[in-house]
Amino acid sequence: MRAFRLVDQERAHHAVCVLCSVLKVTRQGYYAWKRRSPCARQLRDDELKAEILALFERSRDTYGAPRITARLRIDRGIRIGQKRAARLMRELGIQGAGRGSKGVRTTIPDRRAAAAPDHLERDFTATRPDHKWVADITYIPTHEGWLFLAGVSDCYSRKLVGWSMRDTLEAELVADAIAMAVARRQPPPGVIHHSDRGAQYGSLLVGRTLRDAGIIPSMGRVGDPWDNALMESAIGTIKTELVPAHLSDARPGPAGDLRLHRSLLQPDPRPQRARLPQPRRIRSRIPSNPRRPRSSGMKTR
Repeated sequence: MRAFRLVDQERAHHAVCVLCSVLKVTRQGYYAWKRRSPCARQLRDDELKAEILALFERSRDTYGAPRITARLRIDRGIRIGQKRAARLMRELGIQGAGRGSKGVRTTIPDRRAAAAPDHLERDFTATRPDHKWVADITYIPTHEGWLFLAGVSDCYSRKLVGWSMRDTLEAELVADAIAMAVARRQPPPGVIHHSDRGAQYGSLLVGRTLRDAGIIPSMGRVGDPWDNALMESAIGTIKTELVPAHLSDARPGPAGDLRLHRSLLQPDPRPQRARLPQPRRIRSRIPSNPRRPRSSGMKTR
């Protein structure tokens, strides 16, 4: 099938007999494939390609196969496999946005400041809103220079509830993001605010801001991104999908379009096991491990 498609694509530049000889197929087979009407699977692939291309353009050329599959299931009610979506995207010549390498270090711990204990211990699940918040700082390259972004995300909804942008890495950057989250959410006392051990989060200003709002500070270990993996993933999504689409002299906010978080792509933890048909066992007439007859102890000549 692939050989016939290649022959059909290159027949304008080379003779069909030469292409068939190189690809080791017959001309009769090629012409029979050419006259054959498309099968039901091919027609279905063409319909799915149109749906995938529309979702990809709506995501501003950022969605990959996992989120394309999830959006087809959620928005359109279409259930296809992720491998099939990846194959169709390859045939369309599209792919999701990838993440680049780091260039600026934003986490500089203050050795003199006392670090808060880790209350999350890599458990980013929450049973209610405004129970666990995670925060971090990142950089955004613009034509005017580096722009630093501090964000606060809710572990329950994966939503960015507060953010702040400045030209410098000062404590006010983090304090403004926390103040915005408190003003928007009005959380009850006892919310856990988890971050890394950057000097901004260990400052007196941020400590006073958390204490006045009744928020419990929490910090991970130094140089361990897994302790704040949820916020690292959110920042990676912002820098990969939102920043390239809005990169200009202006300084846009990170709360543009909503993005489907990768945690929502995970299947139900208690899926119903379908009873698949088992292959039929064929009994062989010859035993797999035949027993040798016992020796009578007498030697034969």
